[in-house]
Amino acid sequence: MYKKILVALENSRADASLLPHVTELARQFHSHLLLVHVADGWVARNFNRLKLAESEEMKADRAYLEAAAEQLRAKGLKVTAHLELGDPPTEILKTAEREHCDLIAMTAHGHRLLGDLFFGSTIHEVRHRSFVPILLVRAGTKGP
Repeated sequence: MYKKILVALENSRADASLLPHVTELARQFHSHLLLVHVADGWVARNFNRLKLAESEEMKADRAYLEAAAEQLRAKGLKVTAHLELGDPPTEILKTAEREHCDLIAMTAHGHRLLGDLFFGSTIHEVRHRSFVPILLVRAGTKGP
């Protein structure tokens, strides 16, 4: 059912809520996990256009993704990792389409209206623009 699951990681504690759920899904469906983090700092957003050097934030994000991928591979799962650059919802959707993902998994933080206005809502954009099913896991919840 889910051959390839895009796992949108934030490089935050919220990821600890999401990873047990996708690990269990991947085991049950023999899915390939595609870990994606979107670096969205100034350097990341202008990296290609201005031909900039990779920022420390981007290096840390890449190392985080690779460490997460290695932990999942150690559990016997098929995992690849991609660091994307730019606007998170746009890059998540482009990657899901390009990689033919069957599911997008993300964490929800439970912001209310004001929180979404101040912090933005990647989930809001992804869920309204995606043609791929989305699994939302509330940050701070324990796995299955």
